[in-house]
Amino acid sequence: MVSIDDRPDDAAMRVHGAWEGDLIMGQGNKSAAATLVERNSRFVIILGLPDGKQSEGLADVLIDRFNDLPRHLRGSLTWDQGTEMANHAKLTIATDLPVYFAHPRSPWERPTNENTNGLIREYLPKGVEIPSNQLYLYAIADELNDNPTKPSDSTPPEKSWKTTPQQGSCFHGLTPPRPGFEIEANGVAFQHWLIPVR
Repeated sequence: MVSIDDRPDDAAMRVHGAWEGDLIMGQGNKSAAATLVERNSRFVIILGLPDGKQSEGLADVLIDRFNDLPRHLRGSLTWDQGTEMANHAKLTIATDLPVYFAHPRSPWERPTNENTNGLIREYLPKGVEIPSNQLYLYAIADELNDNPTKPSDSTPPEKSWKTTPQQGSCFHGLTPPRPGFEIEANGVAFQHWLIPVR
């Protein structure tokens, strides 16, 4: 386990590819999702965890997602010291993504992710089950990514991420489906529109 104290300066300075991550838990801690936010653009990814908080399942989901990203967007990941990251070495080996751990009980060391989780909780309040439908989670992330989140910028994260100076367009077709997409549930297709819980 590598401490946040050993994280390179560029990750602390919010360069492209520096990520913060955490879990949000559903009702009775039976369902979960991994939340990732890129520190520079504030781009959000929400990944459903079919196995809940289990470290093996989390590592597999993160490996799949990070390997979908261009290399220059895999700089580092900062996480808390929860047991769900017991397989961090597997993640690092499979993705070449170093993982750094915040100090215990120090959420301010991952401020971008903590703030983002608060925004996600407008859609998935504490005490509700985290949906297993990944398209639904993509739609929440997409809605967050369409809104400006930087205090001094009016550029939405999705557009900011698409125009990384050194790479040009770096999103490479990873745009999640927009709200209003069709979901099939129990064999019935229906249109779904996200409405934040206020």
